[in-house]
Amino acid sequence: MIVNKKEFTGGLALLGLFFIVLFIMFQPMFDGKNSMAYLDAMYNSISKGSVYYIPAMREDVKELDNKELTLKLEYSSAIQAQQSEKLFKTAGVKTSLNGKTLDVSGSIATILNASLDDADLMYHNDAQGITDKYGIEAKRATFNWWTSLGLIEKALNAQEEFKTGKVTSTVLKKAVETAYNYYEIEPMQIMDKLGLVIFSLAFYVFYTLWYGFAILFVFEGWGLNIGH
Repeated sequence: MIVNKKEFTGGLALLGLFFIVLFIMFQPMFDGKNSMAYLDAMYNSISKGSVYYIPAMREDVKELDNKELTLKLEYSSAIQAQQSEKLFKTAGVKTSLNGKTLDVSGSIATILNASLDDADLMYHNDAQGITDKYGIEAKRATFNWWTSLGLIEKALNAQEEFKTGKVTSTVLKKAVETAYNYYEIEPMQIMDKLGLVIFSLAFYVFYTLWYGFAILFVFEGWGLNIGH
């Protein structure tokens, strides 16, 4: 039984408008995308624009300019070891490959700067630049850098080269891993879309309250009340 027809009708009207707006939001109105997909892509781009740490990483690597090391890296497959050897050879350090084991000798700064060069290409979606270097797909090369730096960090820590290992880990996580994860997303600064960001956040709060009050009015108009 409806105890308050005005409140019940108002709640139904709010619900109806809510779902009409929801239907409109799912139409491909923004470059062939619906509003959800468009905003998701925008926030991904803003997120990418805020995590460009590569220039800062180069400054950290400068502290290791005179660091020469010999490392033994054990890969999970001979193919990955072979592909990774080309990364180091192209960088200009000495290598010796034996199955899944790769010995690397040279400047750790040279290695890290080479990985940063490729991470920079990947961050700016220049896959061809990486493919031209190594003759393999860009994401595979970047993944090999990620694996190699992880193995280098482990080897450095085993040699108690903890400071060098920390820099290597930072390059891995903030440059190589980030570039890999954000590949094909265009970077954007939040100030470029500040108005839309503020509107979308405000609308999200308003739209949530809209639905909540619509349900509340329907239930109260219907006579359903929470009591103690």
